[in-house]
Amino acid sequence: MNYLKRAMLYLTHKKGQSLLLLLIMSAILVFVLSGLIIQNAAVSATNSVTKSAGTTISVSANRNKMFSKMRSGTSKSKPKTITTPTVSNEKIKKAGKLNTVAYYNITNTASVNASSFDTVSTSTGTSGGGMGMKGGASAGDISIDGVSSTKLTSAFVSKTNKIVSGRNITTSDVNTKNVVIEKELATQNGIKVGDSMTVKMTSSGKKSLKLKVVGIYKAKSTSSSVPGSDPSNTIYTSYTLPATITGTEGKSSTVTYILENSAKEKATTKKIKRIINNSSFSVSSDDASYKQLLQPMKNVQSFAKKIVWLVAIAGTIILALIIILSVRTRQREIGVLVSLGESKFHIVAQLFSELFVILIGAMVVALLLGSFVGNKVGNQLLSQQQTTSVSTTSGSNGGPGGSGAPGSSQTGGGMRGGMATQSAGTTSAANKKTLKTLNTSITPSSVIKLGGMGLVIIALAVCVSAISILRLRPKDILIGE
Repeated sequence: MNYLKRAMLYLTHKKGQSLLLLLIMSAILVFVLSGLIIQNAAVSATNSVTKSAGTTISVSANRNKMFSKMRSGTSKSKPKTITTPTVSNEKIKKAGKLNTVAYYNITNTASVNASSFDTVSTSTGTSGGGMGMKGGASAGDISIDGVSSTKLTSAFVSKTNKIVSGRNITTSDVNTKNVVIEKELATQNGIKVGDSMTVKMTSSGKKSLKLKVVGIYKAKSTSSSVPGSDPSNTIYTSYTLPATITGTEGKSSTVTYILENSAKEKATTKKIKRIINNSSFSVSSDDASYKQLLQPMKNVQSFAKKIVWLVAIAGTIILALIIILSVRTRQREIGVLVSLGESKFHIVAQLFSELFVILIGAMVVALLLGSFVGNKVGNQLLSQQQTTSVSTTSGSNGGPGGSGAPGSSQTGGGMRGGMATQSAGTTSAANKKTLKTLNTSITPSSVIKLGGMGLVIIALAVCVSAISILRLRPKDILIGE
């Protein structure tokens, strides 16, 4: 009788044992398939994170060189002043045209004094001229933050600041005096969208500038007790206006590039360095958001891989033990077959055929249940691995909010701000793009891998049990019976 036919007869005759093997094999394959599904989902999520994490590359003043120049370039009779270097906007825009750059934000900052309005004072709750009391201090009581677009700044990305009236500053505001002011400053001075306000430059000329309000934003928090550092005293405008105030037209002190693909960060950084080509500037990347989003994916991927291997190894051992026990109970059957001239190879092939038929049934069960189990286990793993807080990053690289002072010593508050907003932006980006669920699905490659692993498992199990079959001799078996 053909060994394939004997295998089918045995399975139908031993229904209980066949059902037990089917359940065991199904359980093994369900978890193997779940692991494969989770692995594929983690790989897909990793690729998605790589493209959407928003790794930033910042070009800002090299602080060490800046302070070194200050110490070496001043005499005892003159006060020490910090002059922040600038780079031409042409170079900045050239780097922004790289195909790996999604968009970029140019930042300039200047300091002026309020003229036609009063600043907001946090410490006393009263209004006044702030640090300069509308006077001529080198550091004014109003901070002018010039940007390419307020939508791209960390404070607005992280929802720390939010437009409540009017519109954002955009690239269309280049070379204009359009501004966006804080709600408290607007309310205190009765300023509305469309109104004008006057400020005075802090230089000796005391030149006045008439600004047009195109938007009003609301800041969530206040900062220190120094009026000039209160968020309400920060005015947003195009990056060209602070450059005009500081006498550095056509140049900027800080720019942040946001990448299309985080995996291209190193190559893009090198290209930007070559374009900027200025030793007074440092070009550095911030991939904290990318790494924070990527780590849970790597952990899930690693855990899924361990599930596949552990289940495969355990399944092989369990099946091998079951078959070995089965061989012992079938010694008479095997002895009779061998004595009738059946080869031991065909007997081993019969065992393999029996398990192969069960494997097909188990794969059907696994395909029905694997996606459900994989989805539940995968999302549970992801929720456990997902970090709920972001470490505050160092602001030494600057950021969209502007970390460097503008290109003149008269720009008072230029060194503040960007370092805090960079970490805020990183935190916001990470929280915004954090994956809540894995997109688990059964793919053709998963089915092929499952079938391959199933064949390997039953092949190894049969090979282990075949050792005892090959050692059997018909005479010894029949005498033993």
